Amino acid sequence: MKSFDGIISSSWAPRVIPFAIYIFFIALSSLVDFLAPYISHFASFRDYSNYIFYPVKTVLVAAALIFFWSRYTEISFRIRMNDLIFSIAAGIIVFYLWINMDWPFATLGKTEPFNPNMVGDGNMAGLLTGVRLFGAAVIVPVMEELFWRSFLIRYVINPKFESVPVGTFTVTSFVITVLLFGTEHTLWLAGIMAGIIYNVILYRTRSVFCCILAHGITNLLLGIYVIKTGNWQFW
Repeated sequence: MKSFDGIISSSWAPRVIPFAIYIFFIALSSLVDFLAPYISHFASFRDYSNYIFYPVKTVLVAAALIFFWSRYTEISFRIRMNDLIFSIAAGIIVFYLWINMDWPFATLGKTEPFNPNMVGDGNMAGLLTGVRLFGAAVIVPVMEELFWRSFLIRYVINPKFESVPVGTFTVTSFVITVLLFGTEHTLWLAGIMAGIIYNVILYRTRSVFCCILAHGITNLLLGIYVIKTGNWQFW
């Protein structure tokens, strides 16, 4: 078994560990939902678990990203203006399509909407709203794009993924990442749509940062839309 230092120093760790932390809390929330009908303590905790888990996982994922930041050599902020415009436009398109693909058959399972007002009005609700918006628009795009568009899409091509140039296309890696990205989201069809567009951004720009930018714009616009309209089911 690899030592802890061996795992941390591996090439995959910076791109997988932040994502694994995020998925761990999603699984933990699902476990609470599963046990709630059988254990009274879980039943009383279930209604508020997301309002505890989300800030905690956001902080932990952010801490992991900061810890590994110097090793994200694939992130370059030097991009061409046309790639910048293309990424911004793509992010807006994903947002528009996402809010219009809330169809019953395109929903995977059921999750409780993240409505900060459930904890009461005032400072706490405002704090939770800010944390959720920051997590969705900043932390999640960095964490997810490093995993999906930097690590996994190249790992499928070659387990020695760092030897694969960013933006390399194969049918297998395209299909696998798109389908898995879709199943990560409750709105699976919208997730597949977003996965396709973010992959196209990667292939066109060969820039992980452009994918992060587009993803961040999508999630920022979605967050603003949710706050303004009260359609908390998108959170």
